[in-house]
Amino acid sequence: MEYIRHYVANLFSDIFKDHKKKLQPKEMADIEKETGFTENQIERLYSRFVSLDKGNYGFLTREDFMRIPELAINPIGDLIISSFFPERSNSITFPQFLHVLVHFQQIGNRNGEGLTSRMKKLRFAFNVFDQSCDGYITKDELLSVLQMMVGSFVDEKEISDVAERIMLEADADRERGLSFDKFCNALAKTDVEKKLSIKFLD
Repeated sequence: MEYIRHYVANLFSDIFKDHKKKLQPKEMADIEKETGFTENQIERLYSRFVSLDKGNYGFLTREDFMRIPELAINPIGDLIISSFFPERSNSITFPQFLHVLVHFQQIGNRNGEGLTSRMKKLRFAFNVFDQSCDGYITKDELLSVLQMMVGSFVDEKEISDVAERIMLEADADRERGLSFDKFCNALAKTDVEKKLSIKFLD
């Protein structure tokens, strides 16, 4: 999770480019209320969204994300990109774009509710690993992510042993894999709120 947070932070901590397109006041108010982002943060993120939308279509595709150098060379770039696209779709609008980024918003005074709650952050992290979208993280899926992260720097058997140990310690079902509930239990002592939080510039 720390690895994912680090790369998402790098992607959106750039100096955002100015653009002629502006959000309407009602759009701004609705997004601000729903996500907890400030007006200034939304404007900056919108500028970034527009700068990525090379075709001026009003939405982003996976190909738009692949043009970001940090993602193109990132070993888990495909997983990060996939996390932005619901139900395996190939395009996202600005509100959908923010709905992913809001998982990295600090909880602040939201009393553990809404899109920035601990459970929402855990669900987001779980979905990154659950590549088959079947509600379980299998050993093969976990192994796949670990291999992406360490590449050829670690022996394949060592990575497999790590994946096996993680699954055993999390009490994963040997047939189906790690359920969301057991995933949450395994991370009960982890400060998920901090590890999946980014300080967005005001």
